[in-house]
Amino acid sequence: MSIEGDWDVKIKTPIGTLAVLYAFTQLPDGLAGTATYKDETVALHDFTSEPAQGGTRLTWRQSVTRPMRLNLAFDVLVRGDVLSGHSRAGRLPRSAVSGARR
Repeated sequence: MSIEGDWDVKIKTPIGTLAVLYAFTQLPDGLAGTATYKDETVALHDFTSEPAQGGTRLTWRQSVTRPMRLNLAFDVLVRGDVLSGHSRAGRLPRSAVSGARR
């Protein structure tokens, strides 16, 4: 199954759980996506995808300015309409990530 579509994702950070809307689209030259938190929408980049553990392992990077300026790296496992994994911002502890397709 493809990652395409809109996803409600929760990221458990040291400052609380963030509810973020992710939108993934398959383009002829690869995957594209955006993340929206409150009134900020950012582009996702540097996607990788490979089969893993009964699903698809997906990684990407994004930069945010809210709740603070960070460069984030994500590593998740997508199984059908659910995803789980983690994100990391530099040397900060990694944050648990979970989500479901809308």
